[in-house]
Amino acid sequence: MKNMTFSKTQRITAISILVVAGILAFVMKPSPLQVDAESIRKGKLTVTLDGEGMTRVRNGFTVASPVTGRIERITLDEGDFLRKNGMVVRVTPPPLNTREFEEADARARSAEAVLEAARAHEREVKVDLDQAARKYNRYKNLYRKGAVSAETFEEVKTSWQMLQKQHRAAQLNVESARYDLEAARSLIGKSVRRDTIDVLAPDSGKVLRVFEKSERVVSAGTPLVEIGDPEDIEVVIDVLSSDAVRVEPGMSVLVEEWGGRNALDGFVKTVEPAAFTKISSLGIEEKRVNIIVNLQEPESRLGDNYRVQAKIILWQEEDILQVPVSSLFRSEHGWNVFTVSRGKAVRQAITIGRRGAYYAEVLEGLEEGDVVVVHPTNDLEEGMRVNVINRYE
Repeated sequence: MKNMTFSKTQRITAISILVVAGILAFVMKPSPLQVDAESIRKGKLTVTLDGEGMTRVRNGFTVASPVTGRIERITLDEGDFLRKNGMVVRVTPPPLNTREFEEADARARSAEAVLEAARAHEREVKVDLDQAARKYNRYKNLYRKGAVSAETFEEVKTSWQMLQKQHRAAQLNVESARYDLEAARSLIGKSVRRDTIDVLAPDSGKVLRVFEKSERVVSAGTPLVEIGDPEDIEVVIDVLSSDAVRVEPGMSVLVEEWGGRNALDGFVKTVEPAAFTKISSLGIEEKRVNIIVNLQEPESRLGDNYRVQAKIILWQEEDILQVPVSSLFRSEHGWNVFTVSRGKAVRQAITIGRRGAYYAEVLEGLEEGDVVVVHPTNDLEEGMRVNVINRYE
């Protein structure tokens, strides 16, 4: 075989082609994908249930009008202190009109007749009872002497005992009829008298709200003022009923976004046993449950019906291997992450345990010190070159 020789021109042409191919390969080579990453570490992991809530006075009282009538102008203002049995307002019931007066008068006369009938019946039963008592005493002596049989004596005794019960019932009927007559007569008296009724405070406290300030006619049961101690407050958090089953009395709670710098410590006092329906901001009906929280220390700057954010601590443990929740994505076989190894993205299947707001517990698939991609994009694929621009420790 003859040795092949290349001319100078051929060699220059071949070298030029190789250089151009190298340049094109370098230019056409895709650049590494820019990603953020974080190292897997061990630390304290907290699982919380977050919810919005409000404060409320623990022992509040709503003072309402006991009768229908005209209330005087309420001179109390929000923040005023009221002692127990202190004056809230006076209510003047309206007089009866002609028709109401006639009805009340007729009821009173009817009550008088019922009372007289009850008294007459009571007198009749009393006469029968006295006769039965004398007969019983007579037959008792005869029975002791053997003059009457035991059956006859028992019949007389039973009759006497029955008349005793009938007489007691007749006395109660007289007493009931007398009460009805007094009630009917008092209603007639109100048509002439217009006695005012003093509405008093049921307990000491500050006035939280004044519902009816001006003088006007109100119905019985109309709320007038609300009284309570604004420093004795609790926090009410409503959560989904499916989340409420995980909450237990005694769990720690962090009250945040209440206006102060630091979170307030509290604990779950009660998980209310009944749920209620609430329409969400998206128009969806939800079953929610109130969680009642007591603060560890009172906060004077908080008042009634203040908005707060709360975190109920469901679980908390130290030295837990954890991965950012933002690095997780689902596949057919479970949870996955992209780890960074030698400048390339490697897809890794993992098993997670408890999951917090920002981190999840790693049970299998990762080790401490591994680097995972945070917020992986849809463009990221297995084996793709990546360039970590921000690395969180």
